[in-house]
Amino acid sequence: MRLKHPFHLVVHALLILGSIFMLFPFVWMVTTSFKSEDEILKTGKRIVVLPDAWRPSFLNSEEDTRRIEAAAAQRRLWEDLQAGKPLPEGARKPAKPFETFDNYKLVWGEGESLWSFLGLASSPAAAPGAKKGQQDFYRYFLNTMFVSITITLSSLFTASLAAYAFAFFKFPLKDAIFMGLLGTMMLPQQALLIPNYILLSKLNWINTYAALIVPWVASVYSVFFLRQFFLQLPKDLFEAATIDGCTRFQFYWKVVLPLSKPPMVTLGIFTFLGTWNSFVWPLIVTNDAELRVIQVGLSYFNSEAGTQWGPLMAASCLTIFPLVVMYFLAQRQFVESQATTGMKE
Repeated sequence: MRLKHPFHLVVHALLILGSIFMLFPFVWMVTTSFKSEDEILKTGKRIVVLPDAWRPSFLNSEEDTRRIEAAAAQRRLWEDLQAGKPLPEGARKPAKPFETFDNYKLVWGEGESLWSFLGLASSPAAAPGAKKGQQDFYRYFLNTMFVSITITLSSLFTASLAAYAFAFFKFPLKDAIFMGLLGTMMLPQQALLIPNYILLSKLNWINTYAALIVPWVASVYSVFFLRQFFLQLPKDLFEAATIDGCTRFQFYWKVVLPLSKPPMVTLGIFTFLGTWNSFVWPLIVTNDAELRVIQVGLSYFNSEAGTQWGPLMAASCLTIFPLVVMYFLAQRQFVESQATTGMKE
């Protein structure tokens, strides 16, 4: 059978290879989170994707085989010691063997839960060996979720109101005001760090949730993004609704917002992603561990003594999981928005 478009097979093959290439860092991060520190350090000079517990024996090198056998011998000594058996003469006390989910327990805090965060249950001690900040990772996670959702909803509301005004209303200097707002996008955020910090300090908002949320509830980019979509909505809808007695806010709430679901979802994804990945600003305006966010928590796995790669990869997996789920849930609206936003009536 002759293919009608044989070149398409080459294109699809290249796309599949590109997808595998792009997916490899994520796979590496997930598998590394299940490795022990000893396993990571002793296989660091070559690419070993699968952990020892998952890798078939025929893929092990001689060095891997010796290391796995030594770890198994240490595990047997540990089990004998726990059973009350004496150590063999000349044997050293073995370390606690590494379990598959030890890195995740170390990151989240063994036995931690939302109930302990809310104060409804006693919070157990952090896992042995946890550095300062690791035992609070569950707190960082919930802080980031709260801050990101609050900023996203607030930003969507304020931006949609401003974009609605610029798209449907006529008022003096409308174009000049809009161009002035766009001009503020040329200022880098780094140049505004000190002025914003001084302002929040005068308001006594440093080290509060207000410092994490309030400066980001309005976004010029969000206004521009939504205005471009609102401009393509038929103006006849606005005139007909006004004649029928619909107020301007009712038209915004009952007509404009329902028709703007794709760009609103897309903008929400961008805003949530930017807030979730924010590091510099939360690090500057917060001092207490109770107010830290997840990106600041990741930095606790780095120290002068080195990087704890296993726990860091486990924490990174927990960090990106909500983003992946959110994108797949909103993928349809995201694609629709990219196909329509920017068009004009």
